[in-house]
Amino acid sequence: MGVYEELKQRGLIAQVTDEEQIRELVNNGKAVFYIGFDPTADSLHVGHFMALTLMKRLQDAGNKPIALIGGGTGMIGDPSGRTDMRQMMTKEMIEHNCNCFKKQMEKFIDFSDDKALMVNNADWLLGLNYIEVLREVGACFSVNRMLSFECYKQRMEKGLSFLEFNYMIMQSYDFYALYQKYGCNLQFGGDDQWSNMIGGMELIRRKLGGDANAMTITLLTNSEGKKMGKTQKGAVWLDPEKTSPYEFYQYWRNVDDSDVIKCMKLLTFLPLDEIAAYERLEGAELNKAKEVLAYELTKLVHNKEEADKADAAAKALFAGGTDNTNMPATVLEENDFTDGTVSVLDMMIKANIIKSKGEGRRLITQGGVSLNDEKITDPYASLSKNDFEHDVIIKKGKKVFHKFTV
Repeated sequence: MGVYEELKQRGLIAQVTDEEQIRELVNNGKAVFYIGFDPTADSLHVGHFMALTLMKRLQDAGNKPIALIGGGTGMIGDPSGRTDMRQMMTKEMIEHNCNCFKKQMEKFIDFSDDKALMVNNADWLLGLNYIEVLREVGACFSVNRMLSFECYKQRMEKGLSFLEFNYMIMQSYDFYALYQKYGCNLQFGGDDQWSNMIGGMELIRRKLGGDANAMTITLLTNSEGKKMGKTQKGAVWLDPEKTSPYEFYQYWRNVDDSDVIKCMKLLTFLPLDEIAAYERLEGAELNKAKEVLAYELTKLVHNKEEADKADAAAKALFAGGTDNTNMPATVLEENDFTDGTVSVLDMMIKANIIKSKGEGRRLITQGGVSLNDEKITDPYASLSKNDFEHDVIIKKGKKVFHKFTV
C-alpha cells in the first residue's frame, strides 16, 4: 500500500485537485510540498499537529517537505474561519514566534542534508513593490470570484477590511514563489484553505504555464463538529511550558469514546491493523485505547520519558495512588492569603480549574469537588497556611487533578 492509499484509509484527505497526479507524486517520492504556518502565537498547538504528522509521513516516504513560516502573511492575518479581524502583530512578535516554531518543528521533520526546507515568506513578501503586485499578480484575480469564496463570505457579514482581502493574493503568491525557487509542486493545508490554494495553482498556471496541485487535509474536529485542541484553560499547546506533558496526556486520555479511533488514525503512527483491533473495543474497554492514544501522542510531541511519567502518574491517581510528582501544580504566594487563609474557590480560579466563583459554588454543592480525596460540601471552605505542610490536591469531577503548594 502506497502512502497516498494509507492517507485515504486514515481519513486524512479531504479534497484534491487531481488525484492521479498527486498519487503518482507522493507514492514515488516526487512531491516537493509545502504547508504554511502563520506565527500567531509563540507555540504550535494541537491544531497544527495533524499538519506536522502529515509532513513526517510524506517525508518518510521520500518526499521533500517545505515548512513555510508566515512572517509576511502574519502581518496581515488569515480571515478564514473568522468573524472578526485578527490582532495586528509587530515584526518583533512575529520574528519571536517564528523562532519558537522552528524549534518545535524539528521534533517532527528532518531538516538535515537538504531533506526538508524551512523558509519564511517575509523574505519575498515584504520587499514587493505595490504597483508591480497590482499589475503582475492582481490582474490574475477576479474580485467577483474571490467574494464568492466562503472565507470571505463569513467576514463580509461584519465587514471585511481591504487588508484581509489581500490575504488570498499573498498566500497564492507564496505557492508561486516556492514553485519558482524550489520546484514546489504540491500544497497541503486545512480544508478551510481550499480557495487560497486554488488561487496559487491558477497563478502558477497563468504566469508560468506550470502544473501544480493542492490537497486539503481533514480538520481535526470532535464528534460534534467542533475543532479539537481547546480546554477550559485555552489551547492545548505543544510547548511543555504552556501545556505540561501531563496535561497534554490527560487531554487525549479524556477524549470522547466516539473520537478515540479517529484520532488514532489521523494522528498516530500505529499500523492500521493494530488500530482496527482497538476499533472492536466497546464500553469501558475503550479506556485502553485512550491510554494508548495519549501515550503515543505524548511520546511524539515530547519524548518517551515524559510519556512514561505522564502515563504512570495518571494510572496511579486514577487507581487511588499517591504519586503526584507529575501532576499539574500551582504555587500559592503570600498575597494569595488573607488573614492567613485562602478559599478553595480562589485556589481553583488561580489554577484555571474554574472560570468563576459561581461555577465553583455550583460544582461544590453538586458534589463535584474533592480536597485530598474528601468531598467538599461547603462552597466557602478555606485553608490556612498550616494545611499546606503536605501537598494539597483538589480534584474536579473524575478527571481533573491539581496540586497546590506554598
